[in-house]
Amino acid sequence: MGNDDLNGDAEEEEVVKALLRDAFGESSSSSSAEDDEDVKNPGGGAALIPNWEKIREIDGLWICKDFLSPDQQSSLLSSINKEGWLNDASSNQAMRFGDLPRWAVELSDSIREAVFFSHGLTESAGVANCDPSEEGSPFPSDLLWREPLFDQLIMNTYEPGEGICAHVDLMRFEDGIAIVSLESSCIMHFTPADNRDSSNSHSEKIPVYLNEGSLVLMSGKARYHWKHEINRKPGFQVWKGREIDQRKRTSITLRKLCPTAAS
Repeated sequence: MGNDDLNGDAEEEEVVKALLRDAFGESSSSSSAEDDEDVKNPGGGAALIPNWEKIREIDGLWICKDFLSPDQQSSLLSSINKEGWLNDASSNQAMRFGDLPRWAVELSDSIREAVFFSHGLTESAGVANCDPSEEGSPFPSDLLWREPLFDQLIMNTYEPGEGICAHVDLMRFEDGIAIVSLESSCIMHFTPADNRDSSNSHSEKIPVYLNEGSLVLMSGKARYHWKHEINRKPGFQVWKGREIDQRKRTSITLRKLCPTAAS
């Protein structure tokens, strides 16, 4: 390989790094003790390039554990608090439809970029007509290219011991759901909605560890054929043989309304 080739590769790498910094900001050097064994960046904080993990038991279920660094999580929480949605102590949920706040639009853009970069692709690099591989993509291309990517958000806060019962999201929402976890890790359990698409029995649960700053994407069978729940009662939040230290948890769920539901 000649010097020109080496210089070209170096320049291309710098362009990609610059694009990643624009999308995700600088990486942080700190990380929480709860998830350090699961994050793939041994240096702590968010890795420069997002690491995606496919949950092999469930088609269409992916997690990016290093999606947001601790600094990015703090910034996002600050933006949320400025909205004043949950100032009332009795309020633990907020929904928005249509035009989303700027921070939610930026979050959606970061999700799209994270999927692009999982395949070495980016809109900014002039590959808008290149689709990620369907088989190895955290999001199918027909969902990834829709505009807007999401137009509905629901934010929930959970005190220790509080969770959400098993459910499949309403059919008024399209395929493709994103969930961002903040402030506390937890375990989300998945059970098949019926037995037609899985050999699992209804009583069997597939646990998925959600650390702070993680992003979960559900599409296809994961979205329609599996229920998901979070039971934070004692004894249900155990990962690798130890009970998770539960704190207040904030989750942001992004979805897109079906055209008929939006009209």
